[in-house]
Amino acid sequence: MNSYLCYHTMESSKKNSKTVGDKIRHIRKQKGLTQDQLARQCDIPYTTLTKLESNVITKPSIQTVEKVAKGLGMTIDDILK
Repeated sequence: MNSYLCYHTMESSKKNSKTVGDKIRHIRKQKGLTQDQLARQCDIPYTTLTKLESNVITKPSIQTVEKVAKGLGMTIDDILK
């Protein structure tokens, strides 16, 4: 496999796997919440939530995930699976 194909395949597989931020954004939209509403419910800064959802933060702390899960009425496992 040439290097272009290998790189392209790796990039494609990255796009197909959902990040924690992708999952949070999806669940938030399903529940009809704005980013501001969810951030307030979770007691986290709005900027933290936007960075999570845009994948600027790719490895959030367990405390942050716990707060978001609670704000969404879910468990950490629900978000991470």
